[in-house]
Amino acid sequence: MGETFLICTNGQETTWPAIEYGAWMAAALHSPVSLLGVAEHLPSSTIDEKHPLESIFSRAVELFEQKGLTYTLEVQNGEAEQVIPREARKHESLVVLGRLSRPPLRRLLAGRSIRWLLSEIVSPVLYVPRACLPLKKMLVCLGGLGYEINAEQLGIRAGVIAQAEVTLLHVAAPVDLDYPAARVEREHWRELEKTDSLTGRHVRLALDAARTAGLAATLKARQGHVVEEILAEIQEGHYDLVCMGSTYSSHALRHLYGPNVTEEVAERTPCPLLIARYSGVNALMPR
Repeated sequence: MGETFLICTNGQETTWPAIEYGAWMAAALHSPVSLLGVAEHLPSSTIDEKHPLESIFSRAVELFEQKGLTYTLEVQNGEAEQVIPREARKHESLVVLGRLSRPPLRRLLAGRSIRWLLSEIVSPVLYVPRACLPLKKMLVCLGGLGYEINAEQLGIRAGVIAQAEVTLLHVAAPVDLDYPAARVEREHWRELEKTDSLTGRHVRLALDAARTAGLAATLKARQGHVVEEILAEIQEGHYDLVCMGSTYSSHALRHLYGPNVTEEVAERTPCPLLIARYSGVNALMPR
């Protein structure tokens, strides 16, 4: 039995893809599910018959039972941006999120909720703006310094579930500095796996890990603005799942996962995004 999947909803229909995708992955991993409903702007924790949580809970329970999942249900009052991180800290779990459907003015003034949630949740996050099932193609973004190993491990495990094709992506950001490692990156970005650089060694390890797990894995390199290149690859490759390290992994990753890169990808990705920050230990993922 694996760790619990904490699937979160505030009752908005835009969170249903997260419930659907989380249920699929939990069933594939034989993991229990905890469905957290956030009752916003209510004076009590009782689900009013007119509240959207009632309908989405009913549909979720039917889905969980169809898939034979062990599940628990919980309702908490408050703002989702505050409740979800608080509940996520109570136990180790994979946190599954969807779009909270905030009004345009609120997004303009306060920013998108996913930015705040990613900064506050320590455990791995599966963000699902749209449920892309079945899982056939997945993209794992490499940083090159090893700080995104947790994201790679999560991606490989997810890929094994569906025997998906895996593409490992390395984006070489423009480098103006003139020192040995920078020159290797600048001159050999298309074939870094053949170099003896730190990035090259890590790329080879990631490729070997995916293939050892039995996955059909290929390596792809792009050069340019990191966010735009990742998004371009997602669009062109028609991937069903993307895995990447968190912007809060380490300051040493800022050459690739610099401030807000992961959040910017999350805001614009058309497919599920699996995010794990660096912790210095193996990634948490239901086994």
